[in-house]
Amino acid sequence: MNLTDAVAIAGHEVHVCRYREGHTLLRWLGEDLRGLRVLDVAGGDGYWAAQARGRGAWAVSLDLADAKLRRGRQLSAPPALIRGDALALPFADASFDRVMSICAIEHFDDGARALDEMARVLAPGGELVMSADALTLAQRWPRLYRAHCERYHVKRTYSHEDLAELLAARGLDLITYRYQFRANWAQRMYLGLSAYGGKYGFNTAAPAAPVIAAADRGARGDGGAIVLVRARRPGQAGAHQGGTANRRLGAGRRLHS
Repeated sequence: MNLTDAVAIAGHEVHVCRYREGHTLLRWLGEDLRGLRVLDVAGGDGYWAAQARGRGAWAVSLDLADAKLRRGRQLSAPPALIRGDALALPFADASFDRVMSICAIEHFDDGARALDEMARVLAPGGELVMSADALTLAQRWPRLYRAHCERYHVKRTYSHEDLAELLAARGLDLITYRYQFRANWAQRMYLGLSAYGGKYGFNTAAPAAPVIAAADRGARGDGGAIVLVRARRPGQAGAHQGGTANRRLGAGRRLHS
């Protein structure tokens, strides 16, 4: 482990929500990803794609932020890091067996278009795992919600019903979903941290994560600050070796050169 790894762990896992969020999506991806092609859309420095690589995947992380990509290249075992737009993925159709996206779609100017692209590059039998801001009780705290949206450039929020409908329109079947920060006080805390927590607010609140997890388990009904979904494209799944993935990636990159 080098210094960049340590900083990445602190940023991604010493966090009041990202640890549970990221590891739930990883668990849905599968413990053994050998021979599978995995794409993380808007993956920042590639930390979570690197975790998929550690499970045997041929993993790619795509992002537009050059600074994050440069930082990701300093990881001790980085995934493939590609600069690209989530609304126009530079990959061929059916290029990936798994697609992941962690709390990114709410920031896109056109979330539906991003889902078009994620569905397009997903192979038959492949799975999409993603999370999004849901904030199902945000109307109770309109000032905090406005501050959250302005600070983090949130364009809209999504319930599991919203995502199920959007995914179904793109030929993907919802397998399961889960909310986090389900209790009223937990949703209020999430918004308060985003509005007043400062740059490291979510990190300093990390000790509260077990309490929030326990509250989530005891909460009734649907709703929460964050929604996680797992969906599948119907068809026959197949494992693909890294050489195939590299050839497909090369073709996709040339289209945008």
